[in-house]
Amino acid sequence: MNYNKKTVYDADVKGKKVLVRCDFNVPQDKKTGEITSDKRIVAALPTLKYLLEQGAAVIACSHLGKPVATFDGYVKKQVEKGRNEADITREEWEKSLKKLTLAPVARRLSELLGQEVIFAADTIGPDAQAKAAALQPGQIMLLENLRFDKGETKNSPDFAKALADMAEVFVSDAFGTVHRAHASTAGVAAFLPAYSGLLVQKELSIMGKALDNPVRPFVAVLGGAKVSDKINVINNLLEKADTIIIGGGMAYTFKKAQGFEVGQSLLEADRIDYAKDMIAKAEAKGVKFLLPVDNYCAAEFSADAEPVLVEGDIPAELMGMDIGPKTVEIFSAAVKGAGTIVWNGPMGVFEFDKFANGTKAMAKALAESGAVTIVGGGDSASAVEKLGFADKITHISTGGGASLEFLEGKELPGVACLLDA
Repeated sequence: MNYNKKTVYDADVKGKKVLVRCDFNVPQDKKTGEITSDKRIVAALPTLKYLLEQGAAVIACSHLGKPVATFDGYVKKQVEKGRNEADITREEWEKSLKKLTLAPVARRLSELLGQEVIFAADTIGPDAQAKAAALQPGQIMLLENLRFDKGETKNSPDFAKALADMAEVFVSDAFGTVHRAHASTAGVAAFLPAYSGLLVQKELSIMGKALDNPVRPFVAVLGGAKVSDKINVINNLLEKADTIIIGGGMAYTFKKAQGFEVGQSLLEADRIDYAKDMIAKAEAKGVKFLLPVDNYCAAEFSADAEPVLVEGDIPAELMGMDIGPKTVEIFSAAVKGAGTIVWNGPMGVFEFDKFANGTKAMAKALAESGAVTIVGGGDSASAVEKLGFADKITHISTGGGASLEFLEGKELPGVACLLDA
């Protein structure tokens, strides 16, 4: 895939209406609806400020959560959860939508920009169209939650065209959604010239270079629960990396493939042959393939469980929960000499303090490595931030699923649709 795309700096936006796809899918307090982290709103500011300074009239848009766009769809979902269809009301469905309004985002964005953000009560309806038509250069508005319309996730050409008709230029700045072919991420590009925003451009330049032209040695650190989630990532990185480090729950399938007993540890029995093939492929290519040599185990999956250090075979009554000290030493040494490191997925059950040491040690090793360090979104990004190492990492990706598909080498619809530089 071509990562070299035209950016907002290449676009003539003065006096024009610019539709900007942002990622305002922010976490909220379930009871009050209050935004608990505005990190994603802050991340959009450089692009929005640049466009406003250039004299554009900005129409921002985003999704928030997973609203069910139709009443029939809501009923179907509730029935699947075991509810009686007769008990489900339209009022209840409308209430569920109100919980996912972007109105609180508009208020927070106004504070951060220091100017009014005009809020539209719909996405492509009369309120949005009237406010977009009246929007002046230097002003900004925010459309209501895109997923309130079923046309968004279905990439409906009609919905995409209605969005595009409000503007003259499209800017994609929501990296967390570029792996989805939705109306606002890919569909609108059929009707408007499409440029990358500064956030997407940063992701493409840093991650693209790491995969296509890395400073060597290139070390990939992969964790998380399942091998099946990372099959395509491992396949792709075996063609590019000098060392692949495997930790987390997925490591036990590889250990089983090596002939070790893994007790009650997470195991994908149907992936054992695949794991054997990957180990053999790495050997044939001269890629170092590092697996845990010791593990902290427990008798139950619980935050209160007592860690038991095990080398080699894991007893039948125990499950692996984190990498052990010898493994930490081996993994840290491999990272120390790297030129480029990509990390995606924790080394253990990071959410339990007693089993977070491996992930902490990996975050520390990356921070101290001196390499170009890239942390894929999700749990590994949370770990680095929570542990205070974020400022020592070259780049923390804003997209969980998108960064994973990037590492798989997949074509991302929301990137493919942008103009090539």
